[in-house]
Amino acid sequence: MDINFLNRLIECPSPSGDEKKIQNLWMDEVRPFVHEVTTDISGNAYGILNPEKPFKVLLAGHCDEIAFMVKHIDDKGFISVAAAGGISPKLALGNRVRILGSKLIKGVIGVAAEHKGGAKDTLKIEDILIDTGASSKEEISEFVEIGDYIIYDIDHDDLMNDLYTARALDNRTGAFIIAEVLKALSKEDLKVGVYGVSTVNEETTMGGAHFAAAKIQPDIALACDVTFATDTPDSSPKKDGDVKLGSGPAISIGSQINRKINQMIKKVAKDNNHPLQVELTPRQTGTDADRMRFAGQGVSVALISLPLRYMHSPSEVVSKKDIDIEINLIVDFIKSLKGTEDLNPLT
Repeated sequence: MDINFLNRLIECPSPSGDEKKIQNLWMDEVRPFVHEVTTDISGNAYGILNPEKPFKVLLAGHCDEIAFMVKHIDDKGFISVAAAGGISPKLALGNRVRILGSKLIKGVIGVAAEHKGGAKDTLKIEDILIDTGASSKEEISEFVEIGDYIIYDIDHDDLMNDLYTARALDNRTGAFIIAEVLKALSKEDLKVGVYGVSTVNEETTMGGAHFAAAKIQPDIALACDVTFATDTPDSSPKKDGDVKLGSGPAISIGSQINRKINQMIKKVAKDNNHPLQVELTPRQTGTDADRMRFAGQGVSVALISLPLRYMHSPSEVVSKKDIDIEINLIVDFIKSLKGTEDLNPLT
């Protein structure tokens, strides 16, 4: 695992709707290892191995992150915001931010002191105010305009027991894992075509995944995302499932998922001693898998997710061990494919 590449992905801003910088970074990384690099009208980035093979496997991991957007600037220069994705106003209080304007501007999300009543119990997105230090609307408007994106001013760090914390691990890790899989598979003699895609807009519309599946028309589409770890004191494995950091990725079981693909993944995991956990998604997965399944005449999909603590917070946490396991599992799964697999669940 190239941790330096993951660090660079984290450091690169990628709000949902403006993923250009990170997509160029991702393509530059995979270009030496694949037969073709391309994009599409939605902004997806593709790294392709064996494009001549008739059996196609799509690997999708989104690169976008939740963010705020500049909605209003008052006469004193304070900025009000809208949400781009599921970003929580409660978790934002007191955090530092970067405003991605014509010039990078730093700011603070203000919060009332406890001496003055503290934060509201029912905090809403319209209650968020960003203080950049500007003294007027005219001063800040030289660099910031309505619609500019805002991300947390937090990057990455290491924790004990090989854990890793950063903003936007949902889902930098997915795009990262797919790039690492492409690198490893570039050395193999494969019987299938592999289309690794860093998808856009998952946090807002999931449009990137749909367009990727419609373009490629794959035989198998595998989404790589994150799932809720339930190993913290405030979690309930009985209610939310039993998923732990450091125990391997989780395979999804539910109505969206092709059971034959799951059976193959489970066999590969067992044969190669890759730990594998399970999460239940009876109706929808909440990931790119949902939209890929409905492309064209239908796509056979599966979902492998990285356990993650504190989802959509400024400091999410994952296990480096789990990332390595997932990379190796997907590599071994694709190596096992003969290109003649029958994925019809009724045959």
